[in-house]
Amino acid sequence: MTEWTELTTEIVDRGVYDRAVRHLRQARVVLPTFAQLSDPRKIPAAVSAQLDQVDPDAAHAANLFRVHWHNDAARRGTAPVPIYLDLPEALTGVKARILVALARHFPMISAHKVLAAYGCLAPRIVTGQFDPERQKAVWPSTGNYCRGGVAISRILDCRGVAILPEGMSRERFDWLQRWVRSPDDIVRTPGTESNVKEIYDACHAMARDPANVILNQFSEFGNYLAHYVCTGPALRAVFEEAQTRDRGLRLSAFVAASGSAGTLGAGDYLKTELGAKIVAVEAVECPTMLYNGYGEHNIQGIGDKHIPFIHNVMNTDVVVGISDRSTDALNLLLNSDIGKRYLAQRQHLDPALVQRLDGLGLSSIANVLAAIKTAKRLGLGSEDAIVTVATDGAAMYGSEREKYAAGHYPGGFAEVDAGEIFGAHLQAVTDDHVIELSHIDRERIFNLGYYTWVEQQGVPLADFDRRRDQRLWRGFQAAVPRWDALIEQFNAEAGVNRPG
Repeated sequence: MTEWTELTTEIVDRGVYDRAVRHLRQARVVLPTFAQLSDPRKIPAAVSAQLDQVDPDAAHAANLFRVHWHNDAARRGTAPVPIYLDLPEALTGVKARILVALARHFPMISAHKVLAAYGCLAPRIVTGQFDPERQKAVWPSTGNYCRGGVAISRILDCRGVAILPEGMSRERFDWLQRWVRSPDDIVRTPGTESNVKEIYDACHAMARDPANVILNQFSEFGNYLAHYVCTGPALRAVFEEAQTRDRGLRLSAFVAASGSAGTLGAGDYLKTELGAKIVAVEAVECPTMLYNGYGEHNIQGIGDKHIPFIHNVMNTDVVVGISDRSTDALNLLLNSDIGKRYLAQRQHLDPALVQRLDGLGLSSIANVLAAIKTAKRLGLGSEDAIVTVATDGAAMYGSEREKYAAGHYPGGFAEVDAGEIFGAHLQAVTDDHVIELSHIDRERIFNLGYYTWVEQQGVPLADFDRRRDQRLWRGFQAAVPRWDALIEQFNAEAGVNRPG
């Protein structure tokens, strides 16, 4: 196998490795293992005690041990079960239980993409493939991944470069400007969500300099594996906690927007362990998987017009399309005072739940809507559960709400408008733009990736085709314990007992 489908699980450059050991010793960094991020009870007691005194939004080395789903509401301690929303039928219109794990409790960026970033960089460090003294980590992204990468880079005391479309939310750029070392470390590419090729073009230009290491979330299997070994068990814990209150509950589906397809790796875990169907979500305005289509949309966090290399297409069961007309409208309904009052007083939703709906950002709302469509298409009832994730919260989209309100309600957003949004974008949800995938459908979607990865990115055809075989993916999954052993060896050689 070549580098495209081969995971390095041994030290390949001792000189680079030794410099990384020295560098992280000086930065007082201890690297967590994937086993610790999957189950924080395995984190050393001395580190857990130290976390009580560390700001979860600080660039502090101890915050690497918070890059998991089990942070508590204060983001300083741990919770036995990840914090999640159990959405009622009064909101969703379906009897199936929709359980939404909230990623807003992750450190530094309040989004779970920081886990993906760590999953991509840590294996490179402990195998001697990244030199934090001499190289920059380049993070191509359509949303939060580049923020996660910059945060990880800052902790490791190395340069991190964010590449993202210029049309992303103002809040993302505000955050990046506070965290990067230099304004030049933010690279704005043309377009918005759907302009992934423009991101790749910028990566190609930067890759000509060997000092730039491109950590492409769309093709880095560390992204997939971080979610397989961490997000998958976290969502299983959410489901099993709900199951204690309803013994007859079964996990029927896992729903996640495609984006880089990393989070969909959790679906492979849940399908293997609990038999859940895997549902991939995309924008109707850019229906790549659904209709071989193209277009532009505003569901920020979903990069499209291509099939990610790390998407295990042949194990995906359903594709659902969601319109950004719905996500934009619901972003206003769920996160405005008028909308919240309408939900609590007119729809009689629990006020405490209504306040917690600010844990849903644009792609998170898309995941919830896709879960509703899945329940309707599959005929799921009260004995069925669907798990999904809220990638980030409403805090990243205040400027998007302002633009939407100004464009649609120039005279002001009123309760009657809230009622219309609720009716049109929640009560009226149907199972349109949904495909239950046959083998031929999977082959069609898989083949779409050829144009990006073989023709544009130069992946050998044999490597591209090899991903059809589930034995390859199981082999990837078996690599994580070997990475953990290397992390433990690296920490021992660095000799840092307490991070920071």
